[in-house]
Amino acid sequence: MLIEANNKMNLVGKSTINQIWSRHILDCFQVIDYIDENDKTMVDLGSGAGLPGLILAIAANERKISLKINLVEKSLKKTKFLKRVIDNLNLNVQIESKNIFGEENKIDSDVIVARAFKPLPVILQLIHNKAIKWKKIFVFLGKTGNKEVLQASKSWDIKYKQRMSITSTDSFIIEVNKLRKKN
Repeated sequence: MLIEANNKMNLVGKSTINQIWSRHILDCFQVIDYIDENDKTMVDLGSGAGLPGLILAIAANERKISLKINLVEKSLKKTKFLKRVIDNLNLNVQIESKNIFGEENKIDSDVIVARAFKPLPVILQLIHNKAIKWKKIFVFLGKTGNKEVLQASKSWDIKYKQRMSITSTDSFIIEVNKLRKKN
């Protein structure tokens, strides 16, 4: 479904489509190991192709983890694609077709994930402004990840764990556990 839809809309980079399993699916799947039974809700910011939200929904279902997942995507075309995948796979996933940066929008979730969404400083500001409660935030970072963390640390006190990606030596995932704006 992803490969077929990618021919009509830009869901994943065309140069990565031949490595769809390792570059996208396995890359997203690795976060399931850091979600525990106390995590009841998860939101995927800028879900796009459903990465990582849909993959984590499948993984949670397989592992019998009761996790309510919400995908947030502003593109109507991508939202239609996500609904089609959810229906075809019979997943218990909700979709919100909206711009998360909108004034009235809040984020109320135990776990927040962001992959190929926005630069880290933008994500942290969004969480600071919009999140009502959260336990952990997972942000997928690539080649520029160290620069993004360094840039973010100028404005934020961040308590996080850094985990190397199992799919790429150029990538890592940070799990943010505490976040406070510096004065």
